[in-house]
Amino acid sequence: MSVPLGEPFDFWHVPARIERNNFKYKSLSSWSFNIAVGCAHACRFCYVPSASAIKQGPNLAKYGVHDPDAEWGNYSLLRPWDEEAFLASLRKAERTAPGELNPDGNRAIIYCSTTDPYQVFRASSPDKQKLLSAASQHMVRRSLELILRHSTLNVRILTRSPLARRDFDLYKEFGDRLLFGMSLPTLNNDLAKIYEPKAPAPSQRIETLQEARDAGLHVYVAMAPTYPECGEDDLRATLRAVADLKPFTIFHEPINIRADNVPRIEAHARSLGVPINTAVFDGGAQWRKYAVAQLMAVQSLAGELGIEERLHLWPDKALKSRAWLVKSRRAALKVSRHVATVAERLQRRAEDEGQFATYSHWLNHWHQRISEWPGKI
Repeated sequence: MSVPLGEPFDFWHVPARIERNNFKYKSLSSWSFNIAVGCAHACRFCYVPSASAIKQGPNLAKYGVHDPDAEWGNYSLLRPWDEEAFLASLRKAERTAPGELNPDGNRAIIYCSTTDPYQVFRASSPDKQKLLSAASQHMVRRSLELILRHSTLNVRILTRSPLARRDFDLYKEFGDRLLFGMSLPTLNNDLAKIYEPKAPAPSQRIETLQEARDAGLHVYVAMAPTYPECGEDDLRATLRAVADLKPFTIFHEPINIRADNVPRIEAHARSLGVPINTAVFDGGAQWRKYAVAQLMAVQSLAGELGIEERLHLWPDKALKSRAWLVKSRRAALKVSRHVATVAERLQRRAEDEGQFATYSHWLNHWHQRISEWPGKI
């Protein structure tokens, strides 16, 4: 029987380093700097357990975590700070030839891609919590100082926490090399509590973004992921508030189905006694209908508000299904399978092909989009 290394809020056993990421169609960064394994914000929809933390299952078990997906939000293990190891990874990143990088990464390092750089560690004792908090704060700030002074790389901050304010002074030193952003799916605090139970409220996030803008920082917003309950009025209100910030980019995606994130959402809603619209996740066709409807609604609303040029949609790669599109179209039009003539069948097929070509062009436009960066526009 293995000896436990610690508790679910503790120090991880591998130092933090800058690492290449595998983003597709996101246009966020070329590298990631992840300060922890796990995240204290407990977002029910989070995709990370299926893409990252689940691979650490045997190691996480040593910290008392036995189901990384189901227990998401109940553990966050801070990577230790090893300055020499960090500098080695920074030098490696700096030496990487532009031709070897994903063209949409803007030669940037994202803080963070699988956790939050400004989360609160809920340790078992006040002393342990204080220790983790101080170590986290030191690591984030010191690593940023080293990037600023020992490289030419860019930085993208992505957080849900107002604690980022403590580093605004350092962000300003980066000038055009840094973009500060927050995830803001909705302005509805009550709705957010269902999907993001331990994250700071959206009202706090919009205030922090405004403070960042007032401080002269370059800001962006990730309306990601928007929930099934985010109807047109909710989306418009969020986009209108975001537009006032004059962000460099507004990213958007709906909730995508990953591993057990839907059961996590349902279980938390049941624990609160709050009914939510999880029917949109019952089968691929239902989810695709919801996803495409939200993406297109946000695009339309962005055009209405005059901010479409800053919009960057993130359609999931699963939305490329031609069969789904044709089936949806025929169902909507109530087209019979028994068409009277060959000519009518050919006409319907041509219409299907034409619609799919238009849809594919729309998808490809967003998949190939490269997000803005200060000094490049």
